[in-house]
Amino acid sequence: MKKHNALKVVIITLLVFILLSWLLPAAMYQTTYQEIGRSQVGIFDLFSYNYLSTVLSYFGYVAAFVLVVGGFYGVLIKTGAYRRMLDAICKKFKGKEAICLAIIMILFAVATSFCGVQLALLMFFPFVISLVLMMGYNKLAATAVTAGSVAVGLMGTTFAYSTIQVLAQYLSVTVTSEIWTKLIILVIGLVLLIFYVVKFGKKAGTKEDADKNDYIPEPVKGNKKKRVWPLVVILDVIFVVMILGFISWYGAFNLTTFDDATTAVTEFAIADFPIFGKILGVGLPSFGNWSLFELMTVMIVAIIVMKFVYGIKWDEVIEGFGAGVKKALLPAAIILLIYTCLVLTTYNSYQLFLYNAILSLSKGFNIFTTGLVIIVSSIFNGDALYAFYNVIPYFMSVVKDTSVYPLVAVIFQSLFGLATLVLPTSVPLMVTLAYLKVPYQKWLKYIWKILVTLLVILFIIFTIVFMI
Repeated sequence: MKKHNALKVVIITLLVFILLSWLLPAAMYQTTYQEIGRSQVGIFDLFSYNYLSTVLSYFGYVAAFVLVVGGFYGVLIKTGAYRRMLDAICKKFKGKEAICLAIIMILFAVATSFCGVQLALLMFFPFVISLVLMMGYNKLAATAVTAGSVAVGLMGTTFAYSTIQVLAQYLSVTVTSEIWTKLIILVIGLVLLIFYVVKFGKKAGTKEDADKNDYIPEPVKGNKKKRVWPLVVILDVIFVVMILGFISWYGAFNLTTFDDATTAVTEFAIADFPIFGKILGVGLPSFGNWSLFELMTVMIVAIIVMKFVYGIKWDEVIEGFGAGVKKALLPAAIILLIYTCLVLTTYNSYQLFLYNAILSLSKGFNIFTTGLVIIVSSIFNGDALYAFYNVIPYFMSVVKDTSVYPLVAVIFQSLFGLATLVLPTSVPLMVTLAYLKVPYQKWLKYIWKILVTLLVILFIIFTIVFMI
């Protein structure tokens, strides 16, 4: 079971959540806080239609996305140019590996902060992991570079309106509220993470790193003749399209340019026939309204392009895609279990009982009880929108001083981001640990120093902003 450690941790977490439904009373808040008794969850309740349909219909697409990512990389290896591209990057940064890792972490953190692509970036995790390992770093460093930089980006969320829309809606804040505080948190988090990875990322000899070569694609026979630049262009185009698609152009910047352009293209008609609308589909979302569905479509199109550019046979495409999907089965299963945890705690609202107990420790706004509430909510809700939504309405009934709401928004988003660095309900983290077969305990032992350091720094920043 050691190689399935991440799966075991998530299952244990789910069982703990079930047990809490037996120990804690459920509660609800409409105009007043009310306890409504215990609603015990049985193990087989999880397999009822109510639970399964909710998990699959609301969150099944995330697992499907991870499976498509696996298939995409299975085909990528078949091109023969993928390994050459990795070798070329390693050669270019030979002796300057720290610079390469810093660039990647900055890109991931800034993209998460500005665009809210924390799940979409999972597409690039296998590529970055292979690169980090080829540069001589260990698996823990690879986890920090990928899942760690995403966590830092969530801590310093700026213009990713899709991440903070619940905070904006309830607390009446905008993406520019306390913008300098958010940027300071983002920069400090990045600097600490980069320093930590560079300093502690090359310790060798651990058992977990014995299979490092399993994550590095083997050279394909005759790959020296394969051109690298088409593959670089394909990956760059996917990254740029992803950024454009996920930036909240209207929510963050009040821009309707892409909405208008999409409407114009899909409604363009020849002899009263909307030719582009029919080809692209009437449901084509504009940039700024993309989801993982659209990114999956882009990856499938990219697979077809690679097939013809590199002359891969259809049998090889199917074989590579199937092999990649097989590797992604465990991470996909973990995703479904994490969202099962979320659905369970949403349907059985005993978490509100805990929030009431914590907020009752102080009168009105208190930085520490506010921070503790969002940390607890982050444990139960692996998705930022749910973590915020399950706390904010009741929180506002306790803390009615609207002048502190901009700071409250910063506390919520930054501590949620920090929590995703270690919590077993963090999708980017647990997917990465499962993929790399890194024990959860090893990760905690590796990351706890930077976790504590960031936690102290965040509360210092909160205190300074509050006093100002």
